[in-house]
Amino acid sequence: MPVTKSAKKALRKDQRRAVINKLRKKITKEAIKTFKKTLSEKDFEKAVSLVDRLAKNKVIHKNKAARLKSRLTKLLATKRGKKSQELPTKAVKKTKKRVSRKVQN
Repeated sequence: MPVTKSAKKALRKDQRRAVINKLRKKITKEAIKTFKKTLSEKDFEKAVSLVDRLAKNKVIHKNKAARLKSRLTKLLATKRGKKSQELPTKAVKKTKKRVSRKVQN
């Protein structure tokens, strides 16, 4: 058990964050399941967006996020009947913006 005042506060903070992170993970998993059932671009964009947010907030590792997005992209490509792994244009534009921001900073 924490002894100091700051350690007690940190414990409370960590417990709150754990609950929030667990909820976010659950919502993301449900979005991925929904996409796998429907295979629609709208659900794809929602799932990818949620995965990106989890990685940004360090709830999941960035490589795990990349792996999940890659797998979802493959599913979407097979639905379209394409062999290549092409992202929808909106997702590509978002990624380019993020990369350019990081390069500028």
